[in-house]
Amino acid sequence: MYAVVQVRGVVNTRREIKDTLKMLRLHHVNHCVIVPDTPAYLGMIRKVKDFVAYGEVDAETLGTILRTRGRLLGDQKLTDEYIREKTRFGSIEEYAEALASGQADLKEVEGMKPVLRMHPPRKGYKTIKRTFQQGGALGYYGQEINDLLYKMR
Repeated sequence: MYAVVQVRGVVNTRREIKDTLKMLRLHHVNHCVIVPDTPAYLGMIRKVKDFVAYGEVDAETLGTILRTRGRLLGDQKLTDEYIREKTRFGSIEEYAEALASGQADLKEVEGMKPVLRMHPPRKGYKTIKRTFQQGGALGYYGQEINDLLYKMR
């Protein structure tokens, strides 16, 4: 599973990049989506790599952001009780582990919004004009995306 966070805005960008961000459901800065590791999603992520931060998310971080930022229709918080009622999992952490291992998908919880609206990261982004490898905030993070998501919880 990949976590994709929009870091830059889309003013004065090409139409195909705006369309790809729309297909990824990234409409605003600091929004995050969890996508499976498929060639179609990887191609879309590579196309918008200069506007997003992405990497492989682990189960612990996924559980934390689902607990703090997961929302249901009507802007209600995602709770363990709701997960217990609507799915076969006993808690948000169990659901996050199944998501990270690929045994579950986000559509199993009916009524859960697919976009996680995150806070800006504590201490801010380094710079949004350079890639992560150059000391910035854009592009591929690998496992380091978990640190960024923890700062944005």
